[in-house]
Amino acid sequence: MSALAAYDRLLTQSREAFLLATTSALLAWDQETNLPKGAGGVRAKQLALLAQLQHERMVSPRMAESLAACESDADLLADAERAANVRELRRDHDRATKLPASLVGELAETESKAQHAWAAARSAGDYRRFRPWLDRMIRLQRQKADCLRQPGQSRWDALADLYEPGTTAAGLTALFGRLRERLTDLRQKARDGAVGDASFARVEVDEARQEQFVRAVVQSMGFDFQRGRIDRSAHPFCTTTGDDVRLTTRFRRDNVLDALGSTMHEAGHGLYEQGLEPAHRGTPLGETCSLGIHESQSRFWENHVGRSAAFWSWCWPLAQRTLGTVCNGHTADSVFRSANVVRPSLIRVEADEVTYDLHVMVRFELEREMIDGDLGAPDLPSRWDRLYESYLGIRVPDDRSGCLQDVHWSCGLFGYFPTYTLGNLYAAQLAAAMDRSLGGLAELLRTGRFEVVREWLRRNVHRHGRRHRPAELCLLATGSPLSAEPFLQHLERKVAVLHPG
Repeated sequence: MSALAAYDRLLTQSREAFLLATTSALLAWDQETNLPKGAGGVRAKQLALLAQLQHERMVSPRMAESLAACESDADLLADAERAANVRELRRDHDRATKLPASLVGELAETESKAQHAWAAARSAGDYRRFRPWLDRMIRLQRQKADCLRQPGQSRWDALADLYEPGTTAAGLTALFGRLRERLTDLRQKARDGAVGDASFARVEVDEARQEQFVRAVVQSMGFDFQRGRIDRSAHPFCTTTGDDVRLTTRFRRDNVLDALGSTMHEAGHGLYEQGLEPAHRGTPLGETCSLGIHESQSRFWENHVGRSAAFWSWCWPLAQRTLGTVCNGHTADSVFRSANVVRPSLIRVEADEVTYDLHVMVRFELEREMIDGDLGAPDLPSRWDRLYESYLGIRVPDDRSGCLQDVHWSCGLFGYFPTYTLGNLYAAQLAAAMDRSLGGLAELLRTGRFEVVREWLRRNVHRHGRRHRPAELCLLATGSPLSAEPFLQHLERKVAVLHPG
């Protein structure tokens, strides 16, 4: 077989695995949005079977043969696109071959059932209902890590590498230590300064009006509703099911800003998925770079756009038209201030920009302890509560607003949480580069020229797929290696404006 024929066969195998993965994603989306409460057992087995079938494609001898034939041909690898696909499929294949099919199936089935248990436990505020499933998930994640890790690599590092290649607990510990100090200082400065007006966040708005409002904003951002949709779920998320992108959000009658922030966040993910090159769908060049880069897109739109004064200058007339008389007595400036009040809170997804990453740091510590065997599921609530008092200075009143607030561990996403903070750092650096490149980001937002912003992101981030690793993509897009300074400078400027004490 020629190298080109082997490469074509390799891409065919990759696309078959992609079809199985996106079928699983569709079933998982349905599970979170439409599945009847009494169902779920068969769905768990469906997802387990699809996971095993996808795994079989990735570990097949045919894929190994195709990879070897491609890797032995220098002419084929001289083409940058082909070389990137071969490199990334080799990474995927090697990782998959380390995992037994039985473990892959058990993980998928457990994740489905654990999510049901988590949702029920969270609704009831009863951690005991979820604890056995968390115990089981921790055990399975340790097994998975033991299969994946390299000599000398920790279990947590092996899991984190799935989401952000090259991430290590040691590197994050050093980064988080520096960040925590600066963020704590900013939190104190904000507390000592003028207290922001959060009244607009508490106005009661009919959910139908909220939905009309957030859909209009997302459409203005450029999300293509011909290839996507918005539904509701307990925990907002974004998933791609092939050539369409599904967003979910949630609405609370007394917090329209939460609905807006959540929806803009997920739409940022969705724009990334829709910005990938269709011609490469089903191959690494048609997949997103990493979870940290993915989070940079959601946090960019949520924070650098949705929490900016320039955005609210554009958005306020839209809010008045769609939300109605609840806007009376408020202004674009007062709502901007309401969206940026710095105040330690219990819930990560409702946190302000200054304290958000402290929530992530708590989870980073906890899951390392769980994976390393230093923390068992029975002791999670008390450990969670102690860390929240240490990091954020607040007491946790109950498990529903404590260790049951996130769906991630029920889904088996250990090693995932730090990508939120990495996403914040990437987002700030991208925003600064965009500001320089486009001659002023604020003016584009003030005039609603979101298509210019979106296209800059497509050119510099989306279209590359997995052609580059995260560090390389950051350097290409921004001209500098990843640094916390643009993020901290962004926060310092905002705190100086909002809390000039």
